Amino acid sequence: MTKKPISVFGATGAQGGGLARAILADPDSGFAVRAVTRKPDSDAARALAAAGAEIVVADLDDAASVVRAMQGAYGAYCLTNFWEHFSPEKELAQAAIMAAAAAETGLQHVIWSTLEDTRRFFPVGSGRMPVLMGKYNVPHFDAKGEANQLFLDRGLPVTLLHTSFYWDNFIHFGMGPAAGPDGTLAITLPMGDAKLPGIAAADIGHCALGVFKADSTAFGTVGIAGEHLTGHEIAASFSHLLGRPVVYNAVTPEMYRGFGFPGADDLGNMFQFKRDFEAEFCGLRDVAASRRLNPTLMNFGQWLDANRAAFVQG
Repeated sequence: MTKKPISVFGATGAQGGGLARAILADPDSGFAVRAVTRKPDSDAARALAAAGAEIVVADLDDAASVVRAMQGAYGAYCLTNFWEHFSPEKELAQAAIMAAAAAETGLQHVIWSTLEDTRRFFPVGSGRMPVLMGKYNVPHFDAKGEANQLFLDRGLPVTLLHTSFYWDNFIHFGMGPAAGPDGTLAITLPMGDAKLPGIAAADIGHCALGVFKADSTAFGTVGIAGEHLTGHEIAASFSHLLGRPVVYNAVTPEMYRGFGFPGADDLGNMFQFKRDFEAEFCGLRDVAASRRLNPTLMNFGQWLDANRAAFVQG
């Protein structure tokens, strides 16, 4: 059986890498991995090649290379990485390049990894939160949500895949339990008592594979999450893992924005949006529906157990 190639952008990153590995681990899926990367000599690219992926070099700022990466493919997984450059305008330009290339090459199924445009919920400058970069509430959300229309306007067979908070941020983004002045471990989020939909980064890829398998029945909008948890519930799970108390430090969005690390203002606004629009944000991300796409979907406790070594010393 000839397998249908999927051009996976960001194949050496968290989302794209998860999809590439999910396809490679499922020989009966009917799909083959075309791993798209700027760095074919990286360890991650070499590992994918060794596992059977086709490696294709492309740059999202180079339209011709994106067309070549999609040429002859059945579908594509398209995404942008705001945190690489902190530019919503660059995200929009890259999304436009991918949408144009998908139309030119006649792809049969495109997944666009997206998030809500918060400006559809409340206008910029409403006083709810600070205006960022002149015209955004949450730049890394708003640009992705705005880019949805770039794919829809071309009449592409597209699934708009709304992702959730990566639990991997507790490892890689410095958001895990940290000791305060008195030695008490705490996680710090400006979510109040609202639930935060979260997911293992690898499970995004497995869910995306489920969307490709579902084919045309999945066109439209799909939201995914592994579990919806309050800050107190997240802290309790860490307490169970570590065998010592972990508390939830529920700071205000204003305090979080003032922490001063790169992107703190964006993330402070993001968490405030998720808190203020909990029903809408959680409602789109149905855990049972996500599990139908990905039967091996992990909940937070399972993810913690799988990543115990990152939190438990010795």
